[in-house]
Amino acid sequence: MTFPKELLTDDEEAVLDLTPHWWFIAPASVYLAVALVFGLYIWLGGGDNAAWKALGFLEGIAILIAVAYFVMRYAKWKTTNFVVTNERLISRSGVVAKKGVEIPLDRINTVFFNQSFFERIIGAGDLGIESAGEAGRETFSDIRKPNAVQHEIYRQKEAFERRRTTHMGQTFAAHTPQAPAQAAAPSIPEQIEHLDRLRRAGTLTEEEFQAKKSELLRRM
Repeated sequence: MTFPKELLTDDEEAVLDLTPHWWFIAPASVYLAVALVFGLYIWLGGGDNAAWKALGFLEGIAILIAVAYFVMRYAKWKTTNFVVTNERLISRSGVVAKKGVEIPLDRINTVFFNQSFFERIIGAGDLGIESAGEAGRETFSDIRKPNAVQHEIYRQKEAFERRRTTHMGQTFAAHTPQAPAQAAAPSIPEQIEHLDRLRRAGTLTEEEFQAKKSELLRRM
């Protein structure tokens, strides 16, 4: 069962959406197969005496238990999701009673995996997450290709940190007051007019006025 998209935020995208590895239901499948084979042997090859009937009755109960166990494990397998998004890591499980864990990518410190030799052959393993949250460390079992999942988590964590850094830089720039533009320098005719007013007011002599005026005219 895929993870419901309505549980994601507006800008969130699921990168990995995994159910547990098939090894999760393998023991229940083997138990059910053995119970069925043994039951067929008893019912087809048994006698009519009381001992065989009692054994057949017990085998019937064993088959019912095996079926119930298989159904429960299969339902849990179908309703368990291990999801990696571009913002967080999500684990949800449970048919009636639900259990969930969410770890933001920026709080993840270390991701490690553990595989036995047999698990390496079938592509399964355990994944451990060390984070800055209250739990500190979470372990997820029967993860498909845990080394590839580890790599993807680190890749999404780096991408998330780049996006956050870029967003913070843009926000800082948007709220930083810009320096006021410098007023344009007065034109040369305006400067000559200003000097003339100073000459008429007696602040500049005629000689000083003519010298400044000649200097400004040479710049034109």
